[in-house]
Amino acid sequence: MQEVIVTNHLSKVYNSGDIAVKALSDVSLVVNEGDFVAIMGASGSGKSTFLNIIGCLDKPTEGNYFLDRVNVNELDKNHLAEIRNRKIGFVFQSFNLLSRTSALENVELPLFYNTSIKAKQRKEKAMEALHLVGLSGRAKHFPNQLSGGQQQRVAIARALINEPKLILADEPTGNLDTRTSIEVLDLFCKLNNEGKTIVLVTHENDIAAYSRRNIIFRDGRIQNNFEVINRKNAIEELKNSKENS
Repeated sequence: MQEVIVTNHLSKVYNSGDIAVKALSDVSLVVNEGDFVAIMGASGSGKSTFLNIIGCLDKPTEGNYFLDRVNVNELDKNHLAEIRNRKIGFVFQSFNLLSRTSALENVELPLFYNTSIKAKQRKEKAMEALHLVGLSGRAKHFPNQLSGGQQQRVAIARALINEPKLILADEPTGNLDTRTSIEVLDLFCKLNNEGKTIVLVTHENDIAAYSRRNIIFRDGRIQNNFEVINRKNAIEELKNSKENS
């Protein structure tokens, strides 16, 4: 099975004046193609720092990070921007959609950096991505005409447009109600069942139950790393509890 993420003894130190704060310490981890991993931990545990590093938004102080067999540490800013656009799809808690731009145009945005794709092809690919998330009928709607769940689906479609090796989701249900959260998580499960590799950051056990593997950070280290047992049962129990609440 191909490795998408490999980290070797990652450490990250932030200097604040004379004080050195160690956000990550000796983190080694492998995420294989087709995995669905939930990153968990309390505030300050290191999970956000780790997400920034694997998202090529930051570099470790020590250690190495390989994304799809490429040593990210050796890349300059231009190559980092390129690899973020081609290999990583980002989904954020706040959706990050352009308010004066239609759903279709929001999904198209990552393709504007690819000069080999013409406008017609760009729109076709964006429509395909919207179809994948069940929103092909809302292509011309603006974000303020969409529900929170629909906006997050647009954001997921945008993350899929470049057919990335990796989808990174940072608290993707944080601004959604419970029922809508379940709909979005069902979509992540569908994408994962189709072979997409997903790393999701959450602080909620209910959300983590949808993943195949939970990785728990504490004080900058991996405290626990385990497969989710009876994943299907956990999901059904969550849905039933929400329906009866």
